[in-house]
Amino acid sequence: MKLTDKQLNDLLDKLVASTKSPRGSYSAAESYKIIEKRLFLKRAHPLQTAILRYAAGITLICILSWSAYQYMKPIELLTTSTLAETKSIQLPDGSKVLLNHFSSLTYPKEFSDNSRIVNLNGEAYFEVFKDKKHPFIVNADAINVEVLGTHFNVKAYKNSDEIKTSLFEGSVSVKGWGNSAFIVLKPNESATYNKTNKKIIHETLQNVSEEIAWRDGVIIFNDLPLQEIAKQLSNSFGVTIKITDQSLQNYKLTARFNNKESLKQILDLLQIAGGFNYSQKDKLISITTKLK
Repeated sequence: MKLTDKQLNDLLDKLVASTKSPRGSYSAAESYKIIEKRLFLKRAHPLQTAILRYAAGITLICILSWSAYQYMKPIELLTTSTLAETKSIQLPDGSKVLLNHFSSLTYPKEFSDNSRIVNLNGEAYFEVFKDKKHPFIVNADAINVEVLGTHFNVKAYKNSDEIKTSLFEGSVSVKGWGNSAFIVLKPNESATYNKTNKKIIHETLQNVSEEIAWRDGVIIFNDLPLQEIAKQLSNSFGVTIKITDQSLQNYKLTARFNNKESLKQILDLLQIAGGFNYSQKDKLISITTKLK
C-alpha cells in the first residue's frame, strides 16, 4: 500500500489526537529524511523512493501505535487501608509508609517514568526513597506535598478542617489546590492548610517528635483545645465526637495516653481534668455541659 504525504500526515494527526502525544517533528516529509539518513539511501530511482515512503509509513504507524498503547494502558492501582491499627507499606520504589488508624493510601503497582504519585486519606508517615528525576507527590485531600527524598508526616482526615504536614528530614513543598502559592518546609517545620479559608500557616515545631508519637502507640495532647482533642480521638477510634456546649470547645488540656488505654478510659480521665459530662450511643459521643 502506497501512502501519499497527505494521507500520512492525516494519519499522524489522528493518532496524535487519540494519544494526546506531542506532534513534535513527526511528519511524512521529515520522516523520509530521517529514514534516508539512517539507511544511507539516495533518491536515485522511483522504486527506491516508493519503498522508502512505504517503510516510513509503516514505521510511523508502529511508533505511534506503541505510544498509544503505552498511554492508554490501564494503570493497576493498589489501596491499603487500616481500621483500629497501624500498617506498614513498602512502595514500588522502595519508599516506606506507615498508616495511622482509619487511614488509606492508594498507589500504582508500578510508578510511571515521570513521577511517583500516591493518594492519602487520613494520616501517614513517609520515608521517601531519594530520586531527583522522579518527584514524589502526595495528594492529600486539598493539598499536594512534593518531595524528592525525605521523612515527613501528613495528617489529612476528611472530617478535619485542616491538613497538616510536618517535616523531619530533607525538604518538601506544600501547595493547596487552586492556589498558586506554596510553602517550602525545612526540618522541624510544619504547614497547616485550612480548607475553609484556603490559607497555609507556616510554623516552627517545638517538639517535632510529638507529631509522630502515634507510631509508637502514644497519644499526646499538649495544651490542645477540646475540639481538636475530640477530632483526634474520633480519628484514632473511628467514632464521632460532638461538643454540644460551645463554651467547652476552646478549653485547653494537656494529657498523654498509650494505645493500651480504651476510649472510655481516656474520656473518663479527660472528663475529670476538663470538668465536663459525656454520653455515648453506638459510635456517637456527645460532650455536654461542665460538671458542677
